[in-house]
Parts: sequence; C-alpha cells; structure tokens
Amino acid sequence: MLDIKLIRQNPQKFDESMQKRGCDVNSQQILKLDEEKRQKIVNQQELQAQRNDLAKNIALAKKSGDKADDLMVKSKIINENLKKIEDELEQVGDLEQILLNLPNIADDSVPFGLNENNNLEVSRFGTPRAFDFTPKSHDEIGENLGLLDFKQSAVMSGARFSTLTGDLAKLERALSNFMLDVALENGYLEVSPPNLVKSEAMQFSGQLPKFAEEAFKTTNDYWLIPTAEVSLVNMVSKTTLKESDLPIRFTAYTPCFRSEAGSAGKDTKGMIRQHQFKKVELVSITKTDDSAAEHERMTNIACSILEKLNLSYRKMLLCSGDMGFCAQKTYDLEVWLPSQNKYREISSCSNCGDFQARRGSIKYKDKDGKNQFAHTLNGSSLAVGRTLIAILENYQNQDGSVNIPPILVKYMNGTEIIKKST
Repeated sequence: MLDIKLIRQNPQKFDESMQKRGCDVNSQQILKLDEEKRQKIVNQQELQAQRNDLAKNIALAKKSGDKADDLMVKSKIINENLKKIEDELEQVGDLEQILLNLPNIADDSVPFGLNENNNLEVSRFGTPRAFDFTPKSHDEIGENLGLLDFKQSAVMSGARFSTLTGDLAKLERALSNFMLDVALENGYLEVSPPNLVKSEAMQFSGQLPKFAEEAFKTTNDYWLIPTAEVSLVNMVSKTTLKESDLPIRFTAYTPCFRSEAGSAGKDTKGMIRQHQFKKVELVSITKTDDSAAEHERMTNIACSILEKLNLSYRKMLLCSGDMGFCAQKTYDLEVWLPSQNKYREISSCSNCGDFQARRGSIKYKDKDGKNQFAHTLNGSSLAVGRTLIAILENYQNQDGSVNIPPILVKYMNGTEIIKKST
C-alpha cells in the first residue's frame, strides 16, 4: 500500500506514476478524502475531550449533591454528534479501499510502456537449438509417451488441468528438489507453509481486493494460495524485526491455484496456463537500502537454474504498464519454446519495496532504534510445470523420447532418457 504522506508531499509525482501504471486515480481525489477524514478525526477528538470533561463535572456535581441536568443534556448532544462523526468516518473510510487498490509506484529505472511490447531486453543466454526435424509441442510429446493426460483430468476436474505419471511425474519431483537445493545453497530457509490462508493474509500480500476474481475461495472463507509468496510474506506480518536479522530469505515448493479469470482463449492447449500448478518460490525481507542489490541477487539465482539446465532464455525488464500490482521493478525470465518459436515467461522476480510491508505491518528497528518498514521481494525459481515443458520441447528426440538434462540425472535416480514404455 502506498504511503499517504508521499501523495500529500508530491501529488504531481504520484499522478505521473499512476498514469505510467495505467491507473486513472489522481491525487486530487485522494487528498480531498484525506483532508475530510483528517478534519473529522480532529472534530472527533475535540468532542471526545469535551465528553470526558463533562463526565468528570457530572460526577463531581452528583458527589456534591448539585444538579447535573444541564450537564447531562450537553453530554447527550455531544454523544449524538460523536455518533454522527463516527458514521461519517466510516463513509470516508473509502479512502483506505482506494489506497488498497492502487498499484505500486514504478522505480525510476523502469521503462515507460503500456504492455509487454514495451519491455526491455537486458540479456540472453544460449542459442535456441536447431532441429533437423520438426519439433513437437510439449503436450504432444507427453501424450505420445503416455505420461501426460488431459482427457481423464478433464473428466475429474474440468479444463486447464493435467495429470503426470511415471517418469514425467518423477521429472517434476526432480525439478522441484533441484530448485530447492539451489535455493538452499544460496542461503534460503526451506519452508512448508499453509496452502489455505485468511483474507487478511491475501490482503497483506497484495492479492486482495484487487485479484479476488483470479483466486479460489472456499465456502468457509479461506483462500487457496495463488503463489507461495502469500504464505512466505505473511511469515513476518505484524512483526518488528531486528536489523541484524535481515535479510531473511524463505523458499517453498507448493501447489498454486489460479482461476485464470480473463484468460479465456489464452493457452487453452497444454500446460502453459492451468488452474493448478507447482512452483518453487523465493521471498526475501530486507532493509530499505538493500532491496535493489537483493533483487539482482534473486534474479541471478533463477537465471542460474536455467543455465544449469542449459535452457536458452532471455532476461526482460518489464515496463511500467506490464509490471505486477505490487512490484516497483520486475525482471521476467523467458525460456525458448521450439514449438512456439518464441520465448515464454518462466520466472518473474520483483522488488516490491515497502508496498507489502505497509499492508502487512512488517517493520524492523534500524541502528538508531527507529521503526522502519522492511522491503519485500519475491521470485519464481522456477515455475516447475513450465520448466518441465521447456525440457520436453528442447530435449526432445525425433523418435519421441526426451533426454534428461545432465544436472538432473542424479535427481532421476540415474534415468538419462524418457521413452515410451513398451
């Protein structure tokens, strides 16, 4: 959530930032509500003070045997006025809802743009493989191997679900273990968090109210996490940390659930966009001045996984209009998919600044003993299903078999190639 002081002190910068993020809210609307609310709070406090004084005078009058009728009338009027102001404050409470729906302000290094066409390529790794045959798509490869099912999955769960069996299920597990090992080698603490959370936890992490339609909710008001980021950020919500504790780094391998609202017609074939998928997530909690360096570090960890797998990818700096709601700066990693002849997102690493910390009250005491809002960062390291897709397509053979990247062979108990069972 944005700091209201920032909007008060620099409304022009705020307006420019919101325009860059494609948000039509302006500072004039917010500051008008802010001024109304502050004035009503002042009036409320004055009336509360008058009520307290009257209560003391009424008590003294009764104790001395004097009449307190006039004082009681005044007290009744003050209570009525207080009730009126409290009701008005609830209506002005829309200010908080407006603030909760505002995206983060983009970092100065983020390019201006409206959509993915304005993203900036930072670097590339590897050269896409040149095939001497027409490469198949991951879904065709998996179905031909008899290890990837969509038909029966649709019977039990509907569209946008799939089932992996045999060596593909083992490959999914191998990838998750490999990614977790890389995270642990880089100082992350492995966590097995809840996959169901309360609305408050979703709000703290920036998922609510903005993305309610894109998440799944149970009948008793729990939410299925759309990413482990939700759970990991809330590991430190409502806490004041020691400066010496930072940075805190968490990693988790969890299922993720998304309704994919608004994605009708997009990636309906295959495993690219599903209601349920698995991901290894990285989350860091840092001091204010350390988050920019931590962002580069986190992104490099995700890059290293793709490089160890020898998968060609490119690193993109997202423009202001394509960044996620909570992010002030984001790098996307896009892996090469031969069947589509293009790069597709496989990881997103974001610095959220103090945006989530303000929502979730995540603070630390600095060296002067003052409370500061921490900075939070999150990154996919990686989306396991999309990494599996990339391996199927980039390591496929003409006979339909798939080679296992050398780094994963030990995680596959020595299996070097996936073939159709006879």
